[in-house]
Amino acid sequence: MGGKTAVKKRGAYFDRKETRSRERRREEQAGELAAMMRLAIKKSPVIRRRFEALGVTPTKRNACELLKKLPVISREKLVQMELDDPPYAGLGNPDAAIERIFTSPGPVYEPHLSESDPIWARAYRAAGFGPGDVVLNAFSYHLVAAGLTFHSGLRRVGATVVPSGASSAAVQVQLIRDLKVTGYTGTPSFLRTVIARAEEEGYDVRKDFGLRKACFAAEPLPPALREEFERSYGIDTYQMYGATEVGDVAYECREKEGWHLCEEVIVEIVDPETGLEVGPGELGEVVVTRPNDIFFLMRFGTGDLSRLIPGRCRCGRTAPRLAGIAGRVGEAVKVRGMFVAPSQLRKLAEGFPGWKFQAVVTREGNRDLLTVRVEAQESGRGKDVLASFEKRFAEICTVRIDRIEEVPTGTLAGGSRAIVDERNWP
Repeated sequence: MGGKTAVKKRGAYFDRKETRSRERRREEQAGELAAMMRLAIKKSPVIRRRFEALGVTPTKRNACELLKKLPVISREKLVQMELDDPPYAGLGNPDAAIERIFTSPGPVYEPHLSESDPIWARAYRAAGFGPGDVVLNAFSYHLVAAGLTFHSGLRRVGATVVPSGASSAAVQVQLIRDLKVTGYTGTPSFLRTVIARAEEEGYDVRKDFGLRKACFAAEPLPPALREEFERSYGIDTYQMYGATEVGDVAYECREKEGWHLCEEVIVEIVDPETGLEVGPGELGEVVVTRPNDIFFLMRFGTGDLSRLIPGRCRCGRTAPRLAGIAGRVGEAVKVRGMFVAPSQLRKLAEGFPGWKFQAVVTREGNRDLLTVRVEAQESGRGKDVLASFEKRFAEICTVRIDRIEEVPTGTLAGGSRAIVDERNWP
């Protein structure tokens, strides 16, 4: 992403694709999708049979609608498909020149899609990584995709990479100190472990080290941990989201108001029960298709729940944004057509410290009834506070509470489930 492929806007660098109009993005992605579909029909008997069943030839005009008619492939399904037809479940291009093959538990074999791919570089550029940075890459370089692919992304933005991988916390501390490391990429929990080791050795992380930015993936970044990194240690934090089967899916910009969808992927938010797209702003499963000419995996169901944020980001990028990950398929419960996930309730709890609550779904007649049991200190149960709670619940969960049931302190013990479904279906 040098000067010829990046533009500067409001003090930040963007790949030109990141600022294209949404109409142009849809048109260009439809063309890329149609090209992959046509190639897949030629190279993959599995795909050929699927499209023969549809009875339609893919074109730029109909590709996006055809995509919605294909089945969603969960990771569990992909594992079984690869066991039945190794190594790529019949979805690979036998004539493709593949540079690397990665593996993940299952096993799932994943052909590396492109060495020249800018997809991770965009995420690191958005996080402020660039020339002059020395970055500790604490992702594994062994068999799995993370280490080498993140390494490539960092190099594309001009950063120097320290391939520390799965080295011990003590070794990581030594590298940060001796090599004047300025950035970290890995999981947030491991960075916290490294910081704890540094403090055990007597270092003042903020004063003694030059570590000032971090870009995380592979696990959630809890708000409290983000605040600790940023306030206590002066480390500016960013998140990336992806899956080994399709690569990067989304990433945070400096506004930190959602994750921008990557330009190389087509993302749908679907009802995990039907595979149909949900309404604007509604919670559903993240389903990803990445047009390419190597591995024809279409409609990969990540198993993660999220929703799209309406409106444009102030950073200048025009891609839609994911509102983080709200949970996993199977954890959420559908109430009046909307999914409510435990992580949404955890987010709600941030605004009501000291409260415990539990959502209970029942059914009266032909309508779902949502009751929220609330355990709060006596001083926090006023009508205004409960009204504020109801309003915030609707904003976060996109479904309204039918009844609030105040329960005595101690009713909701630590092992209580966040969501209880008490409906009896005939």
